[in-house]
This record gives sequence, structure tokens and C-alpha cells, in this order.
Amino acid sequence: MEKKLDPKHLDLLSFARDAVSLQGEGFLTDWPRLADEQFSKDISAGAVFWHLQGRTVPQTGAADQIWLDLRASVKLPLQCQRCLTPVLETVEAERSFRFVADEATAAALDDEAEEDILVISRDFDALALVEDELILSLPLVPLHAICPEKVPMSAADPEFEEAAERPNPFGILASLKKGPHS
Repeated sequence: MEKKLDPKHLDLLSFARDAVSLQGEGFLTDWPRLADEQFSKDISAGAVFWHLQGRTVPQTGAADQIWLDLRASVKLPLQCQRCLTPVLETVEAERSFRFVADEATAAALDDEAEEDILVISRDFDALALVEDELILSLPLVPLHAICPEKVPMSAADPEFEEAAERPNPFGILASLKKGPHS
């Protein structure tokens, strides 16, 4: 009989020891924090695809390390920072996490370890982790490769031009300082 795994309630220890793989897809509406990041509901976002892989890494003279590899992607409408219209961006996350027994160990290892360190749980919400990683992977400056509308690349301000033509007030003061007798 095959055991049904719930990604919202994973027993990470057995998931990693058994080297289980789990994948799925969901509607953006199932990921409310990620859905809040979309710029336009006029462009339909794609499905959220995710894949989780548990594994252990043997350690000499110590217990095996528990790892979780995560891959996820979604097409999300964001705001182009050049033309300010919607742009459909592919957001992808790929990370590996090492799990330790408690918060103190995680805090002690976090500064020196290159990988992300998390505390192990027998009721771990892996889908919340997927959502977190996709949010962290959002582009800082979403842009079209070529904007659909011509973007003005210069600005003209008539008031600025007018101000440039006026006499410099410091120049007037300097001429007053010299006086009429110079």
C-alpha cells in the first residue's frame, strides 16, 4: 500500500530517509502571499509548479544530515519598471535546505554554513516554504525585453529651461559687492 504524502504536513525525517520525491502544481489563488505580488489580474498567471526531493548525507561519526531540495516556478504578471505596464515574468526558485534538531543549533550553524539551515519538524509545511522561496526569487526590477509602447527617454521641463535663462543671483550679488567705483 502506497503512503499518501501531504506537502502541508511532511514528516521531514522519514521523507529524507526514504529519499522521497514529491511534486505538484496549483493555482495562484492557492498561494495568497504570492498572488498579492501580481500587478495585473488582466493577464492570467500560470500555475505554480513545485518539486521536493528528500535526501540524507552520511556523516562520519555523526548522524546523517537531513536535506530537502526544492524547485518551483510560476509565470506572474508584474509591473515593468520601464514602461509601467504589465509584463509576464517567469519566477523560478531552486534551493537546498539542511535541517537540524533545534533553533540553537540552527542559529550556531547559520553564519558559517553556505546552505540554508532550518529546524526539522514532523509536521512541516513544505508548500509555505515553496511560496516563501518564490517570493524571494521575484525579480527586483521586472522589465520587458522590448516594451510594447514607446517609452520617453528624456524629459523637458519648461520651468527648468526658463530658470536656466534667468540671471544667476550670486552673479548679481558679486557685481553689487564690486560697487560702481570698480
